Amino acid sequence: MLFIEYPKCSTCKKAKKWLDEKQISYTDRHIVEENPTYEELKEWYQKSGMPLKKFFNTSGLLYKELQLKDKLKDMSEEEQLKLLASNGMLVKRPLVVDGDMVLIGFTESQWREKL
Repeated sequence: MLFIEYPKCSTCKKAKKWLDEKQISYTDRHIVEENPTYEELKEWYQKSGMPLKKFFNTSGLLYKELQLKDKLKDMSEEEQLKLLASNGMLVKRPLVVDGDMVLIGFTESQWREKL
């Protein structure tokens, strides 16, 4: 299982603690040092069954600076994926990928059900 995080993110810390308490093993990946690629994001998006907007860190500074709230609706899927692949700070985290399962953000009830 791949656990993609930004170590300073409080939600990521909480999710990691939850995984550790449940003794669920994972491979850690720093989202800024090793940003998800276009290909990875496209694959995860397709597997997740969720709208692509869910992959964006809508509360992040960069998202707000780029005024993406207004721009995303006019962008193609490919443009959005390329944008996400350009900077890890745009991607919502934590992101968990395990085979065909993709979890975005940390909602304990959802994680309990899926993991």
